[in-house]
Amino acid sequence: MPSLLIHNIGSLATPETQDRKRLSGNAMSNIRTLSNAAIVVENGIITRISESTDFFANVPPSTQTLDAQGMTAVPGFVDSHTHTVFGGNRANEFAMRSAGKTYQEIAAAGGGIISTMTATRNASHEELYVIAKKRLDTMLLHGTTTAEIKSGYGLDAASELKILEVIRELQKTHPMTIVPTFLGAHAFPPEYRENRAKYVDIVCEEMLPAVKERGLAVFCDIFCEQNYFSLQDAERILQAAQNLGFPIKLHADQLSASGASQLGVRLGAVSVDHLECTTLEGASIIGASETIATALPGASLFLNHPYPPMRALIDAGGAVALATDFNPGSSMTFSMPMMMTLAATQMSMTPEEALTAATLNGAAALMLSHERGSLEVGKKADILLADVEHFYELSYHFGMNHIRHVIKDGKIITNGKVIV
Repeated sequence: MPSLLIHNIGSLATPETQDRKRLSGNAMSNIRTLSNAAIVVENGIITRISESTDFFANVPPSTQTLDAQGMTAVPGFVDSHTHTVFGGNRANEFAMRSAGKTYQEIAAAGGGIISTMTATRNASHEELYVIAKKRLDTMLLHGTTTAEIKSGYGLDAASELKILEVIRELQKTHPMTIVPTFLGAHAFPPEYRENRAKYVDIVCEEMLPAVKERGLAVFCDIFCEQNYFSLQDAERILQAAQNLGFPIKLHADQLSASGASQLGVRLGAVSVDHLECTTLEGASIIGASETIATALPGASLFLNHPYPPMRALIDAGGAVALATDFNPGSSMTFSMPMMMTLAATQMSMTPEEALTAATLNGAAALMLSHERGSLEVGKKADILLADVEHFYELSYHFGMNHIRHVIKDGKIITNGKVIV
C-alpha cells in the first residue's frame, strides 16, 4: 500500500498515554496538542507525527498526500456500544413516548425489544446486511472508525446466530473495524415468558457454546434489570461465558440501582454500560476497579432519563468511555460528537475528558487500545480531519457533522468508500 502523508494540519489533538492502553481519573484530561502538524503513515500504521515539515521534501514520489487545509486532526471515534443489526422500525413507539407512555409501559404492551425481535426474526440475512451496512456507512462519515455491534434482537438460537453471521459478513466487507458481542440475554422472548429459567438454560447450554464454536463473538453481554435478567441470571450466564473464554460486559443500572455494576466489577467485566441509576457508592466501587464505565447519554436524552454520574466516576479514579447505544428504541443516533456534547453539558465532563472517552477509552472497552484510539507512532492510522479550529468545537458546536475526511487504517474514505 502506498505511503500517506497528511500535512498542513492546523491542530492535532490526541489522548496521550504512558502505557498506550487507557486513561483514568484526572489523567483523562491528558490531551497532547500540536500545531501545524503532519502525520506519516506506512502500511496503515502511523510512523511519524511532527510539527516540523522538514521531512516533506524527503518522502518518496509514490507517497500519497492529503492537504488538511488547516483542519483539526483527532483519532477516529470508537463507538463501543451499539445494536446496529436489527429489522423494523419503532418510530410509532417514539410517538407513544412523546404522548406520555413510559419505556416500561410500551414494553408491557408488546413493544420495545420484543417488537424489534419479531421484525428481526422475520428479516432475511441479506435484508439485515443491507440496512446495517447503510447504517455503518453513515457512522463512518460521522467519524466512527471502530464500532462494537451486539446481537440480542433474535432471542432464539437460530436468529441470534443469524445476526452474528451478518456482523461477521460486515467485518469482512466494511472498512470500519467491527467487534461482535453476543447479547442473547437481552430480554425474555414471549415463548419463555412463563419459563424464564428454561431460557437461561438455553442461553448457557445452547447459544453460548454455538457462538463459541463458530467464533462469532468476542464478548458476552447481558441486560441485567428488573423484569429482564436478575442478578442471579446474570451471574450464571456471565460465568458460563467466562468458562468458554468470553470477556464479559453488562448493561447495568439503567432503570434501577440493581447492583449490576458491582456484579460486573466482582466478575472482572471489561466494561459496565449505561449506569444512569448507579449510586455514588457504586461509582466509587467502579472507579477503584479496572472495569471501564461506559456512558450512553443518547439513551438518557431520548428517554428523558437521568444521566449517569460520570463526574463522580472520574473523580473516583475511573476510566470512562462514551458510546452512542445506537438502537431502535432508545437512542437513534450515529453521532459520537453529539455524545461528547452531552458529556460536557449534562455529565460535567471536560472537552478533554470527552475526547478521551470517545476514542482511547472506547478502544480500551473493546480491548483494542493497544492499536487504536489515539494518534501515536506504532498505532493504526484511524484519523479524522474536522473543519474546526480547535477540538473543543467537536463538543461545543452540536447538531452538524464537522468531519470532512476519514482515514481508516491509512486509507482515505469518502462517501463511505475507500479511495485507493
